[in-house]
Amino acid sequence: MNALRIKKGASRKSAYDLKSTYGDEIETHTLAVLVDNEAGVLARVIGLFSGRGYNIESLTVAETDHAGHLSRITVVTTGTPQVIEQIKAQLGRLVPVHDVHDLTVEGPSVERELALVKVAGVGEKRVEAMRTSEVFRANVVDSTLESFVFEITGAPEKIDAFVEMMRPLGLVEVARTGVAAIMRGN
Repeated sequence: MNALRIKKGASRKSAYDLKSTYGDEIETHTLAVLVDNEAGVLARVIGLFSGRGYNIESLTVAETDHAGHLSRITVVTTGTPQVIEQIKAQLGRLVPVHDVHDLTVEGPSVERELALVKVAGVGEKRVEAMRTSEVFRANVVDSTLESFVFEITGAPEKIDAFVEMMRPLGLVEVARTGVAAIMRGN
């Protein structure tokens, strides 16, 4: 009667189940990309990500060699190992790109982020916000009678935890720089 009926015990497969079919899990990688410091380079690099549907979790860019006119783009992205390899290969083929390093797999690295966190509160909530900031080693960079602005640096997970602790204490706003990363050692 119904030709599309699935046999008892058989499972349905979908194109969306490909990662489980091949056993690849989604991973987070930090890529350091050395590029020419000229107009349009950042747009080309980011265009590679958006044009292929790759996600960017964090993005920072700054000039690192004024004399050589070079900038460093640090990108935190997610994907299966095959997608990460594809991203690195495609980045390496762009003309203004000099070097691509996957800091996640090349060895130990240091990742840090800076955030400014505004918290409004009075009374006990204000006191608790100050206590919490001391535990996280956050600095007060602005203070009024009704609010604080804290500066916190550290691993992204530390900043996430601090923000979550401040939420019930009157979190107003968060501004984050994105991840800056560098290899450890020589």
